[in-house]
Amino acid sequence: MYRNYKKTPKKRPQNGGGRKSQPRNARSAHSTMDVDQLINKVNDDAFIKPAEHVLQHQFDDFKIDLRLKRNIAEKGYISPTPIQDQAIPLGLEGRDVIGIANTGTGKTAAFLIPLINKMLGDKGEQALIVAPTRELAFQIDDELNQFAKGFGLTSVLCIGGTNLIKQQRALRHRVNFVIGTPGRLVDLMNRKSLDLHSFKNVVLDEADRMVDMGFIRDIRLLLGKLPIQRQSLFFTATLESKVEELIRKFMNNPEKVSVKIRHTSANIEQDIIHVPSNKTAKQKILTDLLHKPEFEKVLIFCRTKHGANKLVTGLHESRIKAVAIHGNKSQNYRIKALTDFKKDDIKVLVATDVAARGLDINGVSHVINYDIPANYDDYVHRIGRTGRADQHGKALTFVTQEP
Repeated sequence: MYRNYKKTPKKRPQNGGGRKSQPRNARSAHSTMDVDQLINKVNDDAFIKPAEHVLQHQFDDFKIDLRLKRNIAEKGYISPTPIQDQAIPLGLEGRDVIGIANTGTGKTAAFLIPLINKMLGDKGEQALIVAPTRELAFQIDDELNQFAKGFGLTSVLCIGGTNLIKQQRALRHRVNFVIGTPGRLVDLMNRKSLDLHSFKNVVLDEADRMVDMGFIRDIRLLLGKLPIQRQSLFFTATLESKVEELIRKFMNNPEKVSVKIRHTSANIEQDIIHVPSNKTAKQKILTDLLHKPEFEKVLIFCRTKHGANKLVTGLHESRIKAVAIHGNKSQNYRIKALTDFKKDDIKVLVATDVAARGLDINGVSHVINYDIPANYDDYVHRIGRTGRADQHGKALTFVTQEP
């Protein structure tokens, strides 16, 4: 049933095509994606490693408030990640920074630490942080609360699926941080509830993803309302043309730092599971796997919201604790689902690609592509939810056998 694709040293063929697909290739009846070639590309890309970064600092070396250093130490941080090592000193100097980094590299702390330190010196400072998804915005707010614990700094989380009136009330008072998704932030601005003229700090997290999701107009509107004299911190995995356009128009002589890891497949064992076209039989294979003890914490990807809901119902019938997150779920539901999954109160989280974008959850033992992803980038993002922080992970892709 399994076809193992764990990365092992190999000679790359002259034609650059990797291992040739067998006659019955891993191609779904519902997708033109050839999973054999897709996995080969991930493994081939994994041979291209970035230059080793030599750390220049420890957290104690940074010129930051001692209270902030204590909170950093309480989180168990000792040495900064490469993106933190390079971006934090520039942020502390007040420079504009372009951080080219994947998810899971510690970029959230790379922009939060300089901003919190700035506000400890002047609590009148304000910062706008824009993220592509509700889940990522929620995670940033959670990180902020941990780093800024006991400092009396204020923040408002502005995302869809939550109470708009409560956000409007909170924004009547001067707050240090406004964290949100583009659509909700523009909505609040149009309602005259969010006035950005005094926000002298701005962060775009996963700028390329926001562009891909069609938020470029909203981002331009938000950045255009900020004061000209400000500090801008943009983080992105790629420098596509529209991101470069934002940089040229809205940043002031930015410093670029890059620690982009091509792909993190070295710790991820990739397998293909051929399944019959019969949906009941396909789900039976999944439930049999999930009942195995090694499937401790599992993230399953479905193509559609309806498919995710239907799968969770089937898993419940098989006495497997599972929840689904996608755009039709309320924000409170999604937050509780993520919290329960992180705390191991539930074993299985079923998600769509957009809902899972930017999730940083430790200890995911398996990622299962119940439906084949739409493209290579989505595949890489999906499997990157496991094998994090030098842990071993496994990614399984279900491929429907054509009749």
